[in-house]
Amino acid sequence: MASSGNNAVKTRPDYFWEDLVEGDVIISPGLTITETHLVQWAGLTGDWVSLHLDSEYAKASSFGQRVGHGPLTLSVAMGLLTQTGYFSNVAAWLGLDEVRAMNPVFIGDTVRAQATAIEVRPTEKPGRGVWTLLYEVKKQDGSIVMTFRSSFLMLRREESEREGCNG
Repeated sequence: MASSGNNAVKTRPDYFWEDLVEGDVIISPGLTITETHLVQWAGLTGDWVSLHLDSEYAKASSFGQRVGHGPLTLSVAMGLLTQTGYFSNVAAWLGLDEVRAMNPVFIGDTVRAQATAIEVRPTEKPGRGVWTLLYEVKKQDGSIVMTFRSSFLMLRREESEREGCNG
């Protein structure tokens, strides 16, 4: 398809450390959890717990049905947030803290992540900054199923521009 020459090429936004300030909120798209997610997670991680995979066992549990793995929920939340474009300039993942599972995620639930910037600070190393985000993972009914904090070492825009000029 030919372009008139006046149109800009559009791609996912390219965010840097400077693009978040404390209090900013990022909201992910949603994902409906399926049986396939549970089975693939179990196969990938070796987490073959009956509560997640055995419907007869799970029926007799206090949940009355199979429950999604907690670490699956956490990983899905982090993955969904990457779709926003805010993580294209991560220099390093620094860690995870204060993980709390509050409510179960069942097959058929749709989860979405919301991350609030609770700390945005420069580092001693030029061209880098840290984002600390407080995640809330919510189901379709708005109930919070999980919270956690995660920190990232981010590239700063001016460092990226300097590297581009020297490259």
